[in-house]
Amino acid sequence: MDGILNINKGLGLTSHDVVAKIRKLLKQKRVGHTGTLDPAASGVLPICVGQATRVAEYLSESGKAYQAEITFGAVTDTYDAEGTVLRSAEPALLQALTLSQIEEACAHFLGPQMQLPPRYSAIKIQGQPAYKLARAGAEVVLTPRPVEISELTILDWQHPHLTLAVSCSKGTYIRSLAYDLGEYLGCGAYLTGLIRTRSGPFSLTESVTIEELALALETKSIESYLFPADTALHQYPALYLDAPTIERVLHGNTFSHPTVQPMADLARIYNEDGQFLAIATWDANQQLWQPKKVLKS
Repeated sequence: MDGILNINKGLGLTSHDVVAKIRKLLKQKRVGHTGTLDPAASGVLPICVGQATRVAEYLSESGKAYQAEITFGAVTDTYDAEGTVLRSAEPALLQALTLSQIEEACAHFLGPQMQLPPRYSAIKIQGQPAYKLARAGAEVVLTPRPVEISELTILDWQHPHLTLAVSCSKGTYIRSLAYDLGEYLGCGAYLTGLIRTRSGPFSLTESVTIEELALALETKSIESYLFPADTALHQYPALYLDAPTIERVLHGNTFSHPTVQPMADLARIYNEDGQFLAIATWDANQQLWQPKKVLKS
């Protein structure tokens, strides 16, 4: 079985839990996720199976979208509801918070920026996840990372609870966004709910729960939930090659294509029958394509 499953992860499960459950369900060893989703968050978690595990890195690089609930008036050490409250806003200051102030703050956080990840995150520091060091009481020093937030749409405002639709680049921490919004507005804030609504080309509306997947396995209809591996690469151009050129690709040799100026540095490679066979990168020095991953021989 080869392909990508668009899993709707439930609350309380780690990404590793989901991989283990699907590995056991499908009785297949080659199963991997495409970027972690916190246990306290639910929603889209693409799972690669079989040969599709070789394209997982491209899904990890793709943009994400979320529905986030943010509560103003306090700051926690984890930047979410599972943490310990470090400080609370003065009641009068919190009460004065208005929707127009929040709209202005959201506009401030749009676009490319440097974001400081939470201390309680999975980022590795000298081989150890930051959250493990933080829980052990060790000093955790993280550096800001470049991210881009392309959408911040207010879906609901019921003082002091804000619901936001967020579209962002990989590596963006919505917990940090919640914290930063609270600091910008001067009253503190933390994340109280998070649903990932999109990961790359995979949306929540097309997702399937593990329970639904198990039922599909019983009814032998699981293929209907399996997306082709090249779904992860649809943002890159497709090159359809003749048989002699495909032979070069399968042996890892460079090849040319009528496209003089490639639209991207990466391309999907297909044979004349439309079978997805490889991923290639553009070598600007040689002005040739170089196979990077051959998926089928």
